[in-house]
Amino acid sequence: MSYPLYIIYFRVFREVHIDREMLPLLQAPLSRRFPCSSPNKLGCSFSRKLYSRSGSCNFGNTMNIGRATASGIESCSISGERDSKWLYLGMDFGTSGARYVLIDKHGIIHAEGKREYPKATVGNEINWERSWRETLFLLLEDLPVSLLPHVSSISVDGTSATTLIIDSATGELLCRPFLYNESCPDSLAMVKSIAPENHTVCSSSSTLCKLISWWNSRDSHKQSAVLLHQADWLLWILHGKLGVSDYNNALKVGYDPEADSYPSWLLSQSFSKLLPSVKAPGTSIGLVKEDIRVKYGFANGCIVCTGTTDSIAAFLAAGATEPGKAVTSMGSTLAVKLLSTCRIDDARFGVYSHRLDDKWLVGGASNTGGAVLKKIFTDEQLEILSKQINPSEPSPLDYYPLPAVGERFPVEDPKMVPSPCISKVLLDYVVARASSLIELVSYLGQ
Repeated sequence: MSYPLYIIYFRVFREVHIDREMLPLLQAPLSRRFPCSSPNKLGCSFSRKLYSRSGSCNFGNTMNIGRATASGIESCSISGERDSKWLYLGMDFGTSGARYVLIDKHGIIHAEGKREYPKATVGNEINWERSWRETLFLLLEDLPVSLLPHVSSISVDGTSATTLIIDSATGELLCRPFLYNESCPDSLAMVKSIAPENHTVCSSSSTLCKLISWWNSRDSHKQSAVLLHQADWLLWILHGKLGVSDYNNALKVGYDPEADSYPSWLLSQSFSKLLPSVKAPGTSIGLVKEDIRVKYGFANGCIVCTGTTDSIAAFLAAGATEPGKAVTSMGSTLAVKLLSTCRIDDARFGVYSHRLDDKWLVGGASNTGGAVLKKIFTDEQLEILSKQINPSEPSPLDYYPLPAVGERFPVEDPKMVPSPCISKVLLDYVVARASSLIELVSYLGQ
C-alpha cells in the first residue's frame, strides 16, 4: 500500500480512536505494524500483492510510492538521501468535514488541519458538490507554503457508497450526489435479480442500487456518463484522469476484490459502461494537474494515488494488526471493522468484507451515531447535557436512535423507524448507551 494512504491511516483518526500510548506503534514502519503472511497459509489466493516482494509492508530506507504490480510495487519516487526531504499528504473527507495531515517517511507530523463543510445550498438542499470542492481547495490553501515544494504524493479517503454520476464529456455532475446512507429501494428488486443471493450490493444503500436508480430514471447522457465515488471524484479534481477508482470504494458497486475484477453478471448489464477502472488502494494514478501544482507550489513530479474509504482508514489508524481484532468508529454514524482470515458477506445483516492485503476487514456501518444528536442539539447543549448524565448507570429505556427512517447494519432494513422522541437529557444518554448496544449486537451477530 503506498505511502499517502499510510498518512491517513496513521494520523487522521488518532484524535478519536487512538490513545497517546499507541503513538510509538503507529510511528513504526508498516512492516512492523502489518506483517503480511502468505495468502496460501490463510487458504486465500489473490491475483496481485499489494506490498513488497518480501511480503512485508516495508517503508524503511527506501520510500516506495507507486502502483502495485504482480511482482511488488513499482517505485515512483527517489530513494536515498533525498527521501528525507519528501512529505506525504493525506486528506480525510468524512460526513461533516474534512482534514489533512502532512508527514515524512518516519511518520513525523509536519502539519495538520481541518475544515467543516461550507453550507452551500441550492434551494432547500445542500450542494454537496460545491461544498466538497471548496473544502478540498481550502485544505490545500491551509497547507504551509514552505512545505508544499516537498510534497511527493497525495491521497484521499471518503465515505463509502457516496456516489457521483459524471458527464465524461464535460466533467459536470449529471445529478446531485447520492450520499453514503441514502437508500434507493426502487432499484433493489433489479439488483437482487442479477446479483448472487445476499451479495453486498443487495442493499438499498449500495452503490449499485444508486447507479441503477439513476440509470432507470434517465433517457439522456447515458453514453457519456461515468460513475465515481467521493474519494475518486476529489482525486480526479487533482489529477484530471476521469474514471479511476480503488477496490475498497468499488466493493459496493459489485467489484470482486478477491478475483480483482468485475464479475460477469455485472459486466453483462447495459449500465456497466459507467463503471470506473479499479486499482489497488495507494496506486499511482498520475501527476498533479499542472495548473494546481503551479498555483499551490507542489513539487515537480508530485503524484496522486488512489484512495480508500474513511472507515478503513480509521481501522488502520487504530493499529489493530492481528486477526480477531476489531475497531469501532463512532462519528456521525457507527462503523465496525474486524480483521479476519475469512471473507464474510451477507446483505441481510449489512455485513461485507473489504480486502486488506491477504486478509479481510469484515463489518458494516449503522446509521446510528452522533448525527442523531446533532440533529437535535447544538454543540453547546451537548456539552452541558453530557455533564448531567452518569454513563455507569443502566438505562431502563428500549431506544434505537436513528436520524431518519432506515438502517443498514447490524440488520438491513430500509423501513426501520426510529424510536419515539424522549426528553433531551435522557436522549443524550440513551444515544450513547444504545449505540454501544448496537455495537455489541454487531459483534455478537444478533
